[in-house]
Amino acid sequence: MLTFDRQGLVPAVILDDATGEVLMVAFMNQEALQRTRETGYTHFFSRSRNTIWHKGEQSGNVQEVRAIFINCEENSLLIRVVQHGGAACHEGYRSCYYRRLLPDDTYQIVAERVFDPATVYHVGQSASATGENVMARESITPEMQQTLETALRQLYGVYIYLRDNDLSEQSNTSRLLQERSPSYLTSRLADELQELADVQSGEHVHAGRQADTILEGSQVGYWLLLLASSRNIAYQDFTPHLSVISGYQAQYNENKVIEQRQECLSLLASNQPAAVMQGLHLGFGLIGWACAEAGVSPLAPAEFDLGQMRRKGLVK
Repeated sequence: MLTFDRQGLVPAVILDDATGEVLMVAFMNQEALQRTRETGYTHFFSRSRNTIWHKGEQSGNVQEVRAIFINCEENSLLIRVVQHGGAACHEGYRSCYYRRLLPDDTYQIVAERVFDPATVYHVGQSASATGENVMARESITPEMQQTLETALRQLYGVYIYLRDNDLSEQSNTSRLLQERSPSYLTSRLADELQELADVQSGEHVHAGRQADTILEGSQVGYWLLLLASSRNIAYQDFTPHLSVISGYQAQYNENKVIEQRQECLSLLASNQPAAVMQGLHLGFGLIGWACAEAGVSPLAPAEFDLGQMRRKGLVK
């Protein structure tokens, strides 16, 4: 019998039925698996948005299921599909594995893009096109900066406490910090950075662009702060509030966002403190960028997280 993890999920490796090429890896819960089997097309579970999504729902690049296999330990799936539309990756490549990891930890793109994601996922005029986010970028005040710093310092203080006090039985965050696995934290961050970008491109829509940006931005901030605390980096050494504001006021095009996301993850995989701090700066900058693109306050993701903390009694 198939075994789901503690979150009720199971990883699914998606292969092209004709070539055997790995197209992507995603997660399914029981309902997503059931929908996949009933419809004959892949459905997955988004961990950050806590919802099921149909692959290719917006792009048209759906995956028609040919066969489903289960591994020897009954804790993962392999699904052979016919990939319609020519590309499985939302970045426009046939496979999500379009980059080679080089010895110096940088990436080399080894595939050709099948489609332009900006065209496929365009959902109307963006905030930057209307000039609304330009006005917001100019409205940052010293009071807003201080409020953001206070919020992020509060959040970081909670994670430091959960790192230094083993509350694993009551707190999943404390368990993650006790495990001290930067590679796992970085992999989860990569997922959330992708989700944040997907909200801006329009590929993933849950409650609306602004609400989704706040949620995904808070998730990105969560994993960044866990990475910082797991590396014992002092708040004043990476000043995330300044990075958020820097990203909020910057003008990024699509290629810049992709490059910054890749560089962020590459730097965070390093064992050098200076590289990690630069990676944190880039990651928090992407939160600010997304807030500007969606027309929401750069304070919103941190304030959302503080609200969650208050409900749990971790902050006053």
